[in-house]
Amino acid sequence: MPATPHPVPRRPLRPLLLALVAALLPLLAATALTAPAAAGEPARASGREGAVPAAALAEVTNFGANPSNLRMYLYVPESVTAKPALVVAVHWCTGSGPDMYNGTEYDTLADRYGFIVLYPSVTRSSKCFDVSSPQALRRGGGSDPVGIKSMIDWTTRTYGADPGRIFATGISSGAMMTNVLLGDYPDVFAAGAAFSGVPFGCFATTDGSEWNSACSGGTVTRTPKEWGDPVRGAYPGYTGPRPRMQIWHGTQDDVLRYPNFGEQIKQWTNVQGVSQTPAVSDAPQSGWTRTRYGGTGGRAAVEAVSLQGVGHNLYAQGMAPRVLTFFGLDSSGPAPQPQPGACRVTASVNAWSTGLTASVTLTNTGTTTVDGWKLGFTLPAGQTVTGGWGATYTPSSGSVTATNAPYNGTVAPGATVSIGYQASHTGDNSAPAVFTLNGTACATG
Repeated sequence: MPATPHPVPRRPLRPLLLALVAALLPLLAATALTAPAAAGEPARASGREGAVPAAALAEVTNFGANPSNLRMYLYVPESVTAKPALVVAVHWCTGSGPDMYNGTEYDTLADRYGFIVLYPSVTRSSKCFDVSSPQALRRGGGSDPVGIKSMIDWTTRTYGADPGRIFATGISSGAMMTNVLLGDYPDVFAAGAAFSGVPFGCFATTDGSEWNSACSGGTVTRTPKEWGDPVRGAYPGYTGPRPRMQIWHGTQDDVLRYPNFGEQIKQWTNVQGVSQTPAVSDAPQSGWTRTRYGGTGGRAAVEAVSLQGVGHNLYAQGMAPRVLTFFGLDSSGPAPQPQPGACRVTASVNAWSTGLTASVTLTNTGTTTVDGWKLGFTLPAGQTVTGGWGATYTPSSGSVTATNAPYNGTVAPGATVSIGYQASHTGDNSAPAVFTLNGTACATG
């Protein structure tokens, strides 16, 4: 049954910097804020469920359980794909769903790649998301995460969205909520991207306050396990795969201080079960340092980007495409995502003076079928792929991704796939040492 949509006119793109600067004063003053629904802004129940107008921001009402009276805004492109991916884009304090729509590029990227964007919107007076109450920090506990989960369920039912390709991203308060959503609902989200946030549980309070000065000031320091345990405790008994996380932070952040960047890295590497030591580090842009953990490719288990000399308002145009690369959404149609389970790779090399052939065997050691795969690895310096079989190899040197052929993309539990490549070399004829399957690290040997 179709829903009654509420189209929202598009405002001119306003500078995000000004909007975020305006958020600082309420944030710094928020020492005893509670989280009731804002008076006068009840959800407007439609009584019917169905598609909203395409290529326009529309409000959806009566979408399901909504204990904190959030509002739901949705953007569906004209060219939405079959079984589309869903990106949940979460606004900053004092912002709104329409502000997030106007201040970021996710809608125009959705036009290009065919995914749907969901913009939750707070109605409480602070316009901050609840990332501190005990209800918010456990699965199904109540408050904002439950309302956002209802929005996701509504969109999945209405548009047949792919449950394996649901993602969250947010700025400031929205970044903190991204951490919370991935902790509360690891079975729902494939990955998240947090801009200027704090770890899951760092903002926890028991006095009803929304603000935690120790956390915001960067003085809450824990071991990786101490950070990982609250995430695991949010959904007791869950043993499935965990969402990948991309973390962005400016070194001069004076609202949510820079130490929170390192604490998030501790948390999510521990949750993912990967090393605290980066698998690779680079500088994709002047002043940026990017580290990847548990893999070297664009879909590593954890990716962290530190921006030298940048303050709290770090989000800028051009960053959203990097988020899509991490999510695996920067191509038309569905892109393979990390699958439940685990993997093992063995690789051997037969070399001669200036060339070699490499044989690679991928085994699905998990309990769920992998449907579509990308095997990432880094070639030793001086090696260049000149040909291959069983997969498409791009690029030919450096960090290489082998993408399944049409005939071998499905790998059942316990099954193997054998591929290989030819390469030239300038002296180092060894095999790659580290492999990732759809961004998740594989065992080797």
